[in-house]
Amino acid sequence: MPLRSILTFLFVVFAGSAQAATILVWGDSLSAGYGLKSGEAWPTLLQTRLAQEGFRHEVVNGSVSGETSAGGRSRLPAALQRHKPDIVILELGANDGLRGLKPALMADNLRAMVQASKAAGARVLMVGMQMPPNYGPAYTRNFSQAFVDVAGSEKIAHVPFLLEGFADKAEWFQADGAHPTAAAQSAILETVWQGLKPLLGSRAAK
Repeated sequence: MPLRSILTFLFVVFAGSAQAATILVWGDSLSAGYGLKSGEAWPTLLQTRLAQEGFRHEVVNGSVSGETSAGGRSRLPAALQRHKPDIVILELGANDGLRGLKPALMADNLRAMVQASKAAGARVLMVGMQMPPNYGPAYTRNFSQAFVDVAGSEKIAHVPFLLEGFADKAEWFQADGAHPTAAAQSAILETVWQGLKPLLGSRAAK
């Protein structure tokens, strides 16, 4: 085989093996970018951060505003089949809490999504949420503990609170008091990044 043909063949093989890994963000309005301009939400900032850090991963944002853990559970199998993610960032549950749904049911849905992701060959980062104190001490405790319990039993990476560090800063939220502003997205990214980075592996391998 001529040298040029050999080199072409090797290039094609290498290009196929170097295909970028996929990160699927599976969340609600907090990840979908509700009220923000295009490109301002933290998953978009994550794509930029990955490139800056030398990782070749592609971020797919499958988040839907208003999504509950039950809705995410029903949609996830098709998304796993379509995108074949290497990593799933699971950010769901806030709407369950706002509706006062039972934390035990939310935990069942979260666990099912984690197990489905793992069965599809993906590693999972679970991003937790907390409810404000007006929901009562018992509910807020059981709600936040649900994320901890699922992450622990499934032995997956876990970030306790998506809004860590600014949940009590009204100026970091939009007029509805629930959705973070564009200025808060970098803080969210830093929180997620702490849990995500150990899952990324070697830059050279990506």
